[in-house]
Amino acid sequence: MRFAVDRLDHLVLACRDVDISAAWYQRVMGMETDPLGDEPTEGIAVRFGGQLIKLLPRDQDTVPRAENIVTGAADMCFATAVGWEDVVAHLHDCGVAVELGPVPRTGALGPISSVYCRDPDRNLIEIASYLGD
Repeated sequence: MRFAVDRLDHLVLACRDVDISAAWYQRVMGMETDPLGDEPTEGIAVRFGGQLIKLLPRDQDTVPRAENIVTGAADMCFATAVGWEDVVAHLHDCGVAVELGPVPRTGALGPISSVYCRDPDRNLIEIASYLGD
């Protein structure tokens, strides 16, 4: 093997409306928003920690791009440093419905408690806590 992947740098989500999605990730998930700079896109980036999510219009002609561009196909898990009770209360305060949870799951570092909701494009969002019950 000539190389090994170190970390996930960024991912790209197709959105019906990038402004609505960016506002949701900022308000609900606490992420920072940035324009994508000098790249030839009309998307918005949301950042958290050392990660980036590029929010692009689903009909944008970007090269290269995924084979099948659809909204609502992503299933992502985000870890938080608070307990699930705070997650549920925050989602409620933001008017976001909890689809499932809290439920026990297994994360990258071990057991987690997860709460599930959906973003504006109907992507499944899992918010996980390693703090236990």
